Amino acid sequence: MISTKRLPSPNSSNQIETLRRRLDAWRKTHKPRSRIPTHLWNSAARVAGQCGLNRTAKALHLDYYDLKKRMNTGVVSQGPVPSFIELSTAAAVSVPECIIELESRNGAKMRIQIKGMGIPDLHALSSMFWRIKR
Repeated sequence: MISTKRLPSPNSSNQIETLRRRLDAWRKTHKPRSRIPTHLWNSAARVAGQCGLNRTAKALHLDYYDLKKRMNTGVVSQGPVPSFIELSTAAAVSVPECIIELESRNGAKMRIQIKGMGIPDLHALSSMFWRIKR
């Protein structure tokens, strides 16, 4: 029989142990039943996401359901939020292109080729074309 249970990695055990020491240090300086600071909850939720909810809650002596709520709220940040994001046009798979051809009864022709995002006022262009007398 093959076991599907994940074995703890040394890195995950190290993360839990480091956070356990931080929580123990905080608990020594505060009254029992004091609220745990948000930054410690966020760290615990981040570790639980990597190492497992039950394992983390037990190791850190945290309420399982409180930790689960913190994980599910999406409040956990993975790092600083960037203030600027560059969007490269080279990442575009293809440039949209459209060709419109108009031909009047008397043989006059107009071809409109559109590339990229800019779309001219097609109604105005075609109206001007149809009004021209040749």
